[in-house]
Amino acid sequence: MAVDEALRQLLALARSEPFTVVEQVALRGADGRVLAEDLCAAIDLPPWANSAMDGYALRLDDLVAQPLPVSQTVFAGQAPEPLQVGTCARVFTGAPVPAGADCVQLQENCEVDAQGRVRSLDALRRGDNIRPQGNEIRARAPLLAAGTVLSPITLGVLASQGFAQLPVLRRPRVALLSSGDELAGEGAALGPGQIYDSNRVVLAALLERLGCEVIDLGCVPDDPLRLRAALTGAEGAELIISSAGVSVGDADCIGALLREDGEVKLWKLAIKPGKPFTFGHVGAVPLLGLPGNPGSALVTFLLLARPYLLARMGVERVEPLRVPVVAGFNWPKAGKRQEYLRVRLDGGRARLLENQSSSTLLSAVLGDGLLEVPAGETFEAGDVLDFIGFAGVGV
Repeated sequence: MAVDEALRQLLALARSEPFTVVEQVALRGADGRVLAEDLCAAIDLPPWANSAMDGYALRLDDLVAQPLPVSQTVFAGQAPEPLQVGTCARVFTGAPVPAGADCVQLQENCEVDAQGRVRSLDALRRGDNIRPQGNEIRARAPLLAAGTVLSPITLGVLASQGFAQLPVLRRPRVALLSSGDELAGEGAALGPGQIYDSNRVVLAALLERLGCEVIDLGCVPDDPLRLRAALTGAEGAELIISSAGVSVGDADCIGALLREDGEVKLWKLAIKPGKPFTFGHVGAVPLLGLPGNPGSALVTFLLLARPYLLARMGVERVEPLRVPVVAGFNWPKAGKRQEYLRVRLDGGRARLLENQSSSTLLSAVLGDGLLEVPAGETFEAGDVLDFIGFAGVGV
């Protein structure tokens, strides 16, 4: 199955099984959380007309009688008196503009005489250098939509509206396991033929960056009974993510268990790295089966699992941002699968990293992202292709 079609089906399934549990959290603890409800503005912003510059607030019609005496001085945070006719008010940036004033002249465009009277030296129009009430946000106007991933900037907007508590989705509970007799967890002594499990560490960190609560099921041996117990015993899990055990080898048990006890909706994709990708259900719980090779697990998580999770959270834009870049190398051999090459950006061009093996993570560490090569296509240095930056997908 083509990657685009697999993603289309995954997103449709995700939208049909949204996460729905809502909780209230403090504004200061909401970074990275997903807004569960539409929010409207509570107040006008700014809540009153204020000065955009240090200067003098005045009535435009009073300029015929200048120089104008200063009737009051207004700092930010003060409440001014209405402006007396034939006078001006000394104001500072952010200070409320007195009622009756209709413009502000910059202090550098003014001359102050020995009696402290002010003369404007430059032309003015009504509204100059005044930020009107509600110019940025109007009270009761739509502010942020459900499904917004809260960021420092959106939290700042909400803080400007006085929000202290926010309705957000509860952190999705994702059970995570690696399958294989050859795997050992961090800190364990390696037995004969064993390697350390890096996938669970990488995937747990990526899930936590997405705001998920990770239920770590550990490394599970290639034993059908123990795998079945792990998959069905993930209490409270709303999603299971496994790595390895989903291809057609004799010891690849997760795919077999899904076919026997659960439901398989996707299996084997035209993607490189990452062909043995599976989606199905264990009982009522969705399962994403990622390949065992670390490079493959990383790519399929970023391109498929991450958008799926975001879609279940109600996020609207879930696919990785693709930007055009110029290839700095030739790719003469057309592949049957859509390929994702680990590259480094250098001088505005994508440079191919030496080791593209699906078993390695080091090239991802050295690289800036993935260059997308459609199935059946070749390219030459100077051609433009789509690039997915690691920084844009939480790596």
